[in-house]
Amino acid sequence: MKQAIVARADLGMGEGKLAAQVAHASLQAYEEADARAQREWKGSGQKKIVLQANNERELFEINESADVEGLPHALVRDAGHTQLEPGTATTVAVGPATERAVDAITGELSLY
Repeated sequence: MKQAIVARADLGMGEGKLAAQVAHASLQAYEEADARAQREWKGSGQKKIVLQANNERELFEINESADVEGLPHALVRDAGHTQLEPGTATTVAVGPATERAVDAITGELSLY
């Protein structure tokens, strides 16, 4: 079991902002998973990886792929209180799901 969180590299988010957006995406996608996937992921160490998307279009494509494949996923839009404009899409989390399923969508992306 695995979760991949993909963050936009083109926004220039500070480290704290990036960490917060990644955490939002991780938790929201976890909440979308069924109880079995939640238990299995938690019981196996909550494996996760942070990857990068080059722009908003890539983020939306990953989100759409996860939706089509029926995987738990969450797209985060910033509230706009600090560094970004309100509604800016920042991250998308895919999983928890099997490593194979997550890698089929995110396996070509670079580490953040």
